[in-house]
Amino acid sequence: MTGTHGQRAQAQPWGTGLTVAGFVAAVTAAAIVVLTLGLVQVHVLLAVGLNLVAAGGLAPTLWGWRHKPVLRWFVLGAGVGVTVGWLALLALAF
Repeated sequence: MTGTHGQRAQAQPWGTGLTVAGFVAAVTAAAIVVLTLGLVQVHVLLAVGLNLVAAGGLAPTLWGWRHKPVLRWFVLGAGVGVTVGWLALLALAF
């Protein structure tokens, strides 16, 4: 395969990449749910604040990794995991 400028395009390892992303998403979502449920017993605002600080601290690192061939799958998994974890917490709250 050739790209738009005559360069050879590399094949994407979709199967392996999505497997890695799924595993990272599952671990991330589980960690967020378990740790937040533990923190809610201490104080709700502490749990919310630490979730926001953790996501805000992780975001710049993940943003820099999004174009690296292997690390992009970890970024996808972490993003999906955080989203699923927060949605699960909202579902448990109501």
